[in-house]
Amino acid sequence: MTRPTRLMLGVAAVAAVANAIALAAPPEIASAAGPETSRLGASLQDAAAQRDRTAAANRRKLEMREQAVRAGEARLAGQVKQQQAEAAAKPAGADAAGGTGAPSVPYDNLARIYQTMKPNRAGPIFEKLDIEVQKEVATRMRERATAQIMANMSPAGAVELSMALAGRKVIKAVGGAKQAAK
Repeated sequence: MTRPTRLMLGVAAVAAVANAIALAAPPEIASAAGPETSRLGASLQDAAAQRDRTAAANRRKLEMREQAVRAGEARLAGQVKQQQAEAAAKPAGADAAGGTGAPSVPYDNLARIYQTMKPNRAGPIFEKLDIEVQKEVATRMRERATAQIMANMSPAGAVELSMALAGRKVIKAVGGAKQAAK
């Protein structure tokens, strides 16, 4: 038989020492030194971490949207309750005051029309309207436009509109002035 060479004996000794170290090493070190530390394992870990970060960001976005939707729903519900309360209170107050309950859209349109007219033309026409219509239209107009139109009305008409805007009882002075003159 042939004797083993020194090289073979050296390799066998190094292998025995390496096996002894591997057996004596703690399990964490052994698992960390496993195949997961390869380039493929590292790229898989990076991809999984990136996916987790993206999922967390999307989850946060969805939570923020849900929170915004809930806040919007609460705000709308509050507005609806407020409008219902105002609607319930308004007819009772309008009936007690003798209000007509007519829609405000025609008055808004009339206010816009009279504001765009020249005051010297709008004054005489405005004066011929019913006092309630004058009052509703004047309250929807800008103060400056109302003042210019009232300046072009007759003094009696301007007084009548002023009293109506002040919420006072309107007394027509035309009949009383004729009777006082006789």
